[in-house]
Amino acid sequence: MVRRYSISGSRRLSNFLWTFILFFGSNGFLFTGFACYFNKIENLQFFPQGLVMIFYGFLGFFLSIYLGLTIFWGLGSGFNEFNKRDSYVRIFRWGFPGKNRRMNLYFSWEDILGLRVDSQQAQYTLYLQIRGKKEIPLTNVGGFEQIEKQASALAKFLQVSLTTF
Repeated sequence: MVRRYSISGSRRLSNFLWTFILFFGSNGFLFTGFACYFNKIENLQFFPQGLVMIFYGFLGFFLSIYLGLTIFWGLGSGFNEFNKRDSYVRIFRWGFPGKNRRMNLYFSWEDILGLRVDSQQAQYTLYLQIRGKKEIPLTNVGGFEQIEKQASALAKFLQVSLTTF
């Protein structure tokens, strides 16, 4: 029996929205700043208002490009696979381009100690506890009901304890 949970990573609706908002907002700042430089806007001076507008425009533009690239590369996306038949746990994630782009972790079924749900300021994360290793986060930060359902179903499947902090 195999269970596989998909992880969306950076390809979330909120990241798409922020990328578009930053891109178009920064273009507005750039347009206004350059319009001040070429004296197309009379009620704004180039120094200091127009210069600051250009600075923030470039800053927002490059930040939107960075966010767009993280969405395009799918940073943090992947899956968690729990295979009872072959007795292993596989955790796969995509990273930044390069020789270490793929993070592919395999653990023996016997090395699984348990699951832990951590709560910090009304945000909950599910961790896999591995013998001799640090805890590995399995889920994105989410609401309590969503994490609780997934954690209890996974603990029952893995036949391990579930602790909360």
